[in-house]
Amino acid sequence: MNSVLRLLSVLAGSALLTFTVSWLVHLLLRRMDARHPETPLWNLLRRCRLALRIVLFAALLRGAYRQVDWRPLEEREAGVGHVLSLVLIGAGAWLVVHIASAAVESSYARYAAGTRDPARLRRVRTQVTLIMRVVTAVVAVVAIAAMLLTFPSFRTLGTSVLASAGIIGIVAGIAAQSTLGNLFAGFQIAFGDMVRIGDTVVVDGEWGVVEEVTLTFLAVRTWDERRLTMPVSYFTARPFENWSRGGIQMTGTVFIHCAHSAPVELMRKKLYEVLRGCPTWDGRAWDLAVTDTTPSTITVRAIVTAKDADDLWTTRCAVREALVAWLAEEHPYGLPRITTAPAAVPSDADRVGSGAGGADVPADAGYRR
Repeated sequence: MNSVLRLLSVLAGSALLTFTVSWLVHLLLRRMDARHPETPLWNLLRRCRLALRIVLFAALLRGAYRQVDWRPLEEREAGVGHVLSLVLIGAGAWLVVHIASAAVESSYARYAAGTRDPARLRRVRTQVTLIMRVVTAVVAVVAIAAMLLTFPSFRTLGTSVLASAGIIGIVAGIAAQSTLGNLFAGFQIAFGDMVRIGDTVVVDGEWGVVEEVTLTFLAVRTWDERRLTMPVSYFTARPFENWSRGGIQMTGTVFIHCAHSAPVELMRKKLYEVLRGCPTWDGRAWDLAVTDTTPSTITVRAIVTAKDADDLWTTRCAVREALVAWLAEEHPYGLPRITTAPAAVPSDADRVGSGAGGADVPADAGYRR
């Protein structure tokens, strides 16, 4: 009975001490957050409360469970200690990832608050995302290795594993050549500033926005909400269009086919009127000119600008609809027409033959409506 009471007292004391320490840490972080509202670090660290509690509780039990004089526990002392060690290692790795994530997110938030350049923000955001993935992967690998080393069988195999590490590394490098290529390409994209989260790109004829960048793949969200998942090595080995390089503002064209009699000068004035009423036009530039002609039509090109690709698409559609509707309503003669008028019927004198043995030509020969 005394052994059971001692076990319960150890569990209750460990739990009470764990909640007391976590509550004090939470209170301290809340005060620091109120004192320094310019940084979100302290508020982000409060998300680590669960991981901290597990670490504290596992550490306290790991140090005190041997003091319990309870026979079932003594018979399984090694197994209980091993389980507590595994829990402590896993929770410690979880806590480290949370702390690193809070520090990185806080640094990015402070940088974003003081920077107004969208291109730099997207670049830093891409780098921060990849850094966090690398940190998470490294911590996970170290934690798994530490867990495996707690098993005696793995410790005895350590010497042979180290001896064959060179051969295994060569074989793994050959087998995972594509994966390693994507891994290094991910670093090249992140720190070479080739493509960033939020960039507007055209890949394989598809237009979209970069939504996610990892160490192995890159996700592009197309205009119709589809997701293109592509290996990052694609962007280091093939050419692609990045419409956000050097600034996200863009210039676009609208082509309209008109008749030769179209009022070009009035179309130019109408274009400016339409753009002034278009909220997606950024006001940087506009123009209208005849760029080509055919025997039946002319090609009128309107140039418009917008702050990004989405606004440019909206502006082009608005200009095209407004100009075509205006021509149809105000100047229908300016729209292309297909001539379907019948040919003139020849007179009686024209039907007389040439007198050189030629037969008379019928009045309707060669004339079909």
